Amino acid sequence: MNVSMGGGQLRGRATVAALVCAIALIPGPSYAAPHDPGPQGDGSIEHIRTELDGLYRQAEVATEAYDAANEKATKQTKRLAALHTDLARAEDRVNTLRDLAGEAARTQYRGGYLASTGLQLLLGNHPDRVLDEAAQSRQAMLGLVNAAQTQKTARAELDGRTEAAEKELRELKRTRTDKARAKDKIEKKIADAERIESGLQKDQTRKLAQLEKQDTQKAKSKWQGGGGPSDRGGPGGGTKVSGAAGKAVAFAMAQIGKPYVWGAVGPSSYDCSGLTSAAWAAAGHPVPRTSQAQWQALTRVSLASARPGDLIIYYDATHVGMYIGGGQIVHAPRPGRTVTTAPAASMPILGVVRPGV
Repeated sequence: MNVSMGGGQLRGRATVAALVCAIALIPGPSYAAPHDPGPQGDGSIEHIRTELDGLYRQAEVATEAYDAANEKATKQTKRLAALHTDLARAEDRVNTLRDLAGEAARTQYRGGYLASTGLQLLLGNHPDRVLDEAAQSRQAMLGLVNAAQTQKTARAELDGRTEAAEKELRELKRTRTDKARAKDKIEKKIADAERIESGLQKDQTRKLAQLEKQDTQKAKSKWQGGGGPSDRGGPGGGTKVSGAAGKAVAFAMAQIGKPYVWGAVGPSSYDCSGLTSAAWAAAGHPVPRTSQAQWQALTRVSLASARPGDLIIYYDATHVGMYIGGGQIVHAPRPGRTVTTAPAASMPILGVVRPGV
């Protein structure tokens, strides 16, 4: 796709770099902005690459923040629904006790006992442990009053918890809305970035591809040169992966070619943490939804001991890929790309976590 600027196509590296600079100045959430392009010349393509990568990084940070906020709001909604159910049951129990109290008072006034009121089934957890019909009705009335007071107290406490949960949900929804707005701003920047890429001349596109290839080779060398485990296991090296990790790796590898989509968890598309969480859920060991939650909640292991199925966390826990052995990961890279394999050392590694332990 070509992009028109003032009636003409984007031409030349200087024009493209200038547009990148303009995009970097678009207001957005408070994430670190990419560096401005440097002097034009042989290095301008590399500056363009840096700007594009910066925009995509901002997008991933915003997406992960939105996913985390959405997950919290969803969980709170379910919790609140359960509290409302419990509150309704407590209200019914209080009402039943009130009705029984009235019936018991009338029975006692007539000089009868409470055996016929149904109180036996209400006051105890075990229906077989009923009040002795020979017991004095005064004792039964005292038990009824105590039970009624206990239920009223419990209902009041539950009502307070429900009100607090409703307030928390309102705050979480506001946070989710804020994160969604931030993500929308970033998505507009991504659209601009994609227009930049589509507006590059053929020689510039070729040079960008060469840069990516060079970076890939450097990442492979770094892993083999001591930047990671020396294994050759998994799909990248031939050693069979078994158990839950094997299932997770097989699931993730089966998704290769499916597109990256914001917030997606499958089955037709994924974002980075959507892929890893779906893979481990398929293996019978659910993990947290977002990369930051995966980093915080799962067992951390050393990079040197990484094995297929482990999750490699990148940057500031805003990207994640699944290690498949042989110095490779499978991951959902960014918008415009599909699930694919890549060198494990192709991005700054924060650490490694191991699900299922």
